[in-house]
Amino acid sequence: MNANDPSSPRGANGAGAATAANEPASSPAADAAAQADLEARHAELSDAYLRAKAEAENTRRRAEEEMAKARKFAVESFAESLLPVRDSLEAAIAIPAATPEQLLEGVHATLRQLTTALERNKVVEVNPPAGARFDPHQHQAISVVPAAQEPNTVVAVLQKGYLIADRVLRPALVTVSASS
Repeated sequence: MNANDPSSPRGANGAGAATAANEPASSPAADAAAQADLEARHAELSDAYLRAKAEAENTRRRAEEEMAKARKFAVESFAESLLPVRDSLEAAIAIPAATPEQLLEGVHATLRQLTTALERNKVVEVNPPAGARFDPHQHQAISVVPAAQEPNTVVAVLQKGYLIADRVLRPALVTVSASS
C-alpha cells in the first residue's frame, strides 16, 4: 500500500489514522448521558406526535359530525317556511260552509304565502315572456311551431320552471318558434 495513495485508509497525507487516534475517546458515562438525552427527546417528540395526531383525528371527526347534521337538517328552514301554507290549507278545509268566493280568496292568500316561502329559500320562478330568446339551460322545448317571431324564441310557456340558487330545479316547458 502506498501512503500517498488517496484511496488508502491513511489518505493522501498519511494523517488519516493519526487523526482518529488523536480524538479523545468518549467515556461510558458521557455516552450513557447522551443516550438518555436522546431517549428523552425521542419520548417528547413521540408524545407531541401522538397528541397532534389525536387532535387532527378529533377535528376530522367533529367536521364529519357537523356535515352530517347540516345534511340532516338542511331542509329545516325550508320546512319551517312552508308550515304557514299548510296551516292555511287546513284552515280552508275546516270551514264546511265556505262560499266559492271565500275559498278563492283563501287560495290566493295561500299562494302568496307559498310564493313568499319559496322566494325566501331562493327558489325563483322561470317564466320567460313570449319573444324571449330560448335558453336550453333554463328552458325545455316541447314543440317547435312556425311563428312571426325570430327563430329560436319562446312563443308560449306551457309550464313554469324554477331555479334554486341559480341551479335549475325544473326547466320551463316552452313552445319555440321555428327557423324559416
